[in-house]
Amino acid sequence: MFIAESLDKMAKIYHYPVMWREVLDGLQFSGRKVVIDCTAGLGSHAYKIIEASRKDSFYIGIDKDSQSLKETYWKLKPFEGRFVLLQEDFINLDLVCGEFNIKKADIFLFDLGISTYQLTNPQRGFSFSAKAALDMRIDKDSLLTAFDLINNLSEQELVNIFKKFGEERYSRRIAHAVIIQRKKSPISTTTQLAKIIEESVPPKARFGRIHPATRIFQALRIAVNRELESLKIALPKAINLLKKGGRIAVISFHSLEDRIVKHTFKDFASQKLLKIITKKPKRPTEAEKKINPASRSAKLRIAEKII
Repeated sequence: MFIAESLDKMAKIYHYPVMWREVLDGLQFSGRKVVIDCTAGLGSHAYKIIEASRKDSFYIGIDKDSQSLKETYWKLKPFEGRFVLLQEDFINLDLVCGEFNIKKADIFLFDLGISTYQLTNPQRGFSFSAKAALDMRIDKDSLLTAFDLINNLSEQELVNIFKKFGEERYSRRIAHAVIIQRKKSPISTTTQLAKIIEESVPPKARFGRIHPATRIFQALRIAVNRELESLKIALPKAINLLKKGGRIAVISFHSLEDRIVKHTFKDFASQKLLKIITKKPKRPTEAEKKINPASRSAKLRIAEKII
């Protein structure tokens, strides 16, 4: 459990809550009592949610990143007594509900991926824009890092990760280059890995719309944190824990996540358990994309529990 009382500093980090107007409108918070945010992050959605909710509502914020939760606590301090924050993986949200004796919840919200704050913090190793250790753990207490994967997996295992989680067309070339380099010395930093990737792809791929290392870094982050596996398990749990008329919303940022959400919603709708509110996913407005360019790939899907 996250211990808020141990904190002694005010939050200084601002994080724009992606499609917050669409989230509030789609989930209809004014009539809800129990709200579970499975990815509390830096608390930007949380503030909007609690502000829009009834005074006797209760917000539970879950996140694996203890550092983000510290910032969230101070952001939500004006609502003291109306929220609780837990350092937990949303794969265990059924255990969280059990701990608080919640049989059914009104709302579940998932805002997937990582925040700009995490991405731009060089100590976390998510980005190749600055030299840092190959870490990529959202939960700093977990054991597996990107360094472990890059330096210990077989060439074929690396190919599989790069293809499955990064949808990288040059997966085999990049994996082979990694194996060659690590025979000389361990690959230990983000910039070192990015250079290997850049030099291993064809010249035409080095100057495209995105850096050639982007998909590989995404793939490693997903693998280190078991993001897709956790999502596949957590979504059905959330839907089963929704009360009749309750709603679930998921904001995803790449096709692999969105595909899981889309098919999970369709499966439950086919069983007459869910009504899909967003026939097509909602996207950020042009105005929002100008304010927050990181939102440009976001998709919001919402569904309602029928029984």
